[in-house]
Amino acid sequence: MSKRHHGSSLDSLLKEEGVFEETQALAIKEVVVWQLTEAMAKQSLSKARLAAMLKTSRSQVDRLLDPTCDVTLSTLQRAAALVGRKVQIELV
Repeated sequence: MSKRHHGSSLDSLLKEEGVFEETQALAIKEVVVWQLTEAMAKQSLSKARLAAMLKTSRSQVDRLLDPTCDVTLSTLQRAAALVGRKVQIELV
């Protein structure tokens, strides 16, 4: 018995609903936040310490680590550098 997929893909459904780009952007942000949080944990780096290193407030770090909030690329690059990472963006 074949287990072939019958029907449209999730991408197709999201495009039909008009939320593909928004959903994709949120998924990317969630991955970036997860990676940054994991890197912080490996270094035992608290949000308060990261805020001090970034010369900003703890609430700003909370926004940085909230995938529903928009952050600037420069802020993300600074935070990534502090945990030994870098931001790489490409257009495909």
